[in-house]
Amino acid sequence: MLSDVKTDEQNRARELRAQGHSVKEIERSLGVSRSSVSRWVRDVPLGPEQRRALAARVREGPLVAGERKAAASRAARRVYQQEGRRLALERTGSYAAGCMLYWAEGDKTRNSVRICNADVELLVFFASFLREHFGVSDDMFRIYCNLFADHLDRQVAIEDYWLARLELPRLCLRKSVVNVYSKYSLKKRTNKLPYGTCKLVVHRTRIVQTIFGSIQEYGGFERPEWLD
Repeated sequence: MLSDVKTDEQNRARELRAQGHSVKEIERSLGVSRSSVSRWVRDVPLGPEQRRALAARVREGPLVAGERKAAASRAARRVYQQEGRRLALERTGSYAAGCMLYWAEGDKTRNSVRICNADVELLVFFASFLREHFGVSDDMFRIYCNLFADHLDRQVAIEDYWLARLELPRLCLRKSVVNVYSKYSLKKRTNKLPYGTCKLVVHRTRIVQTIFGSIQEYGGFERPEWLD
């Protein structure tokens, strides 16, 4: 009896192969191992039409998988934005202030919180907002310093300044960028930004999309591009 079942699976596998199905498709359809399917169908000839159909499905597979993954990610971002709309109705003024600050100064990327400024108090406030309302721990923060040529001899001191004010360990610091003066600037920027600028980054889709949802709730508008 077991032999009859196996023979039926073999025959069905060969039929599917003759129709142009891939080994993976047959494996999934029959619920048997891929090695068994390969052994059963290895001598089944494929005509030109079956080969074309098989090649088309093989190429299409990654595209379909990619579309499904993108759709699932978009659905998750929508849920986060809905949560943000709810929080906008429930949270206190400090939450609203953090969201409005991000609306004005933050990067509108869909998977990371990114805000850059020369005003240390602004970044201190925003870091506090993330800690209080989203439970962001120190190890989740990344900071990037953007310096100018006249900062080179103070680079470490400037980096330490930002870290100290943001109350972050040095492991949060990423490589600083130093902007060299052009020959036309005549160093006119010297001392205008004594500590350069600092970018505060948290790589969390949930947080930035929640903020986006809250911003839209506060502002009474829809911004589909923040979702996509």
